[in-house]
Amino acid sequence: MLPISTIACSRRTTRPALSWCSIRRHRGKCSGPSALLSKHLTIIWLLTALLSPLAGGEGAIAGTDGNKVPDVRNIPFHDQVFVDQGLVGAGQLPADTIDFLGDTLGSFSSLKIAPGSWRRVGDHYEGILWTLPDRGRNDPAAKLFFDYPARLNRFRLRFTPGDGQLTFTPDGGLKLRDFDGRPFTGADPAAGTKTERGIILPAPADGTGMGKISLDAESLQFTRDGHFYIGDEYTANIYYFDRGGKLRGVIRPPAAVMPMSNGRPYFGSLQAPDTGRRNNQGPEGLSISPDGHRLFVVLQSALVQDSATGNAAGRINSRVLIYDISRTPTPSQPIAHHVVKLPAYDKDGKGQRPDRTAAQSEILAIDDHRFLMLARDAAGRGADPKTPIVYKKILLVDVSHATNIAGLPYENDTISLLQDPAGTALKPDIVPAEHGELIDMLNPVQLARFGLSVDALSEKWEAMDLVPTLQPGRPGDYFLLVGNDNDFIARHCRMSGQSCDSDLDNDNRILVYQVRLPAPS
Repeated sequence: MLPISTIACSRRTTRPALSWCSIRRHRGKCSGPSALLSKHLTIIWLLTALLSPLAGGEGAIAGTDGNKVPDVRNIPFHDQVFVDQGLVGAGQLPADTIDFLGDTLGSFSSLKIAPGSWRRVGDHYEGILWTLPDRGRNDPAAKLFFDYPARLNRFRLRFTPGDGQLTFTPDGGLKLRDFDGRPFTGADPAAGTKTERGIILPAPADGTGMGKISLDAESLQFTRDGHFYIGDEYTANIYYFDRGGKLRGVIRPPAAVMPMSNGRPYFGSLQAPDTGRRNNQGPEGLSISPDGHRLFVVLQSALVQDSATGNAAGRINSRVLIYDISRTPTPSQPIAHHVVKLPAYDKDGKGQRPDRTAAQSEILAIDDHRFLMLARDAAGRGADPKTPIVYKKILLVDVSHATNIAGLPYENDTISLLQDPAGTALKPDIVPAEHGELIDMLNPVQLARFGLSVDALSEKWEAMDLVPTLQPGRPGDYFLLVGNDNDFIARHCRMSGQSCDSDLDNDNRILVYQVRLPAPS
């Protein structure tokens, strides 16, 4: 009997050319060499549909058999093999979609499937998708910010591998509140601060958002009980929220990471601090290990003191912080602290000497020492249209052989990791994490199957999550959801009751890849 994945109607249907797709499309008139063969195939298809255990939620689902995808790539990494099974689905929402608070929907600084919601239903999958917008529409060059209340957006998600169609339907959301139950603001705090629970936090001293805690939300991770963490770019803090969206605790960064100017915390985004996280380059990557014990935090690029002077490709030495959250959700110190070298690229795409850093925008922990990392250029829809798109990849990272600098002056002080301020070479006592390529998102053939092109991709891809395919006998097979951050760019944009129109639409998109991960090493 032919497997369903061979005869189902799918962009990835394999030959023979005569398939149930062609039979159905021609209303029973076979497009192949004989009507007799058509009847036989029809009978086979019907028997398969009736007898397959798929109806009970078991067995193969059309379109999830990676062995039949021509793009399958085996990637050896540390004596194990990871498998990239290609782009298998895509979906989008119009840029001018309105969210549950009446503002233009902002996609996706991060996204996560709600714990326990992912399931197979017949020929498709369903789940609850939570997404994290950042600080709202803004124009830093003009110092224009809105008093955008921080929130999570909720969607009902449906994915059908047979045709690769992914839909995500808005279904409410959750408004985030500080320790005292007040809403956050997306407005830049400049030098303004306020203290809650003994913690110095950013807050505009006047103007837009005055007196509220500023939050530039960039990364999201749920715990098994539905509580969640959010990484903030203003402070480099990790905020811990309960299921209702109220702030319950804060993981403050080590001294090396805390943004400081003139000996004081400086949380604004319009200028770089003297030391610590670079402005607009905070904890973009945040993930919990599958056992629930480790919280991984990765900075978008190098700290100020770890950046090569005057070199846009000199921000490659980023920091990886690992916290033990098995006993408390908000530990005071990391148990491990590593360096990961980010890729660098030639911004003109000509293969010349690298002159830009491919900043990381999201991570996904796959065990207690390895994670996926999305690194990208600063080109695409929403950015300068003259700049070519040259680098958007998902990498494998392993910190098991990297130097642990937790508790050392590199963490507790602002000592640079670099041998020379003008270069990117690390000091001899520091070994960085190892990484390799898993997925190149700029595969034009794969994109074309879903009506996309490289030139149509957004600049910012900043969201990822893994969900199992739930295929019997394939415990290592997953769908990898990758979402863009469209920066609220829409021709018809509304924010806080005001217009924020742009001259183009940058739609909200999610791409679906299929991967096979080896057992934890």
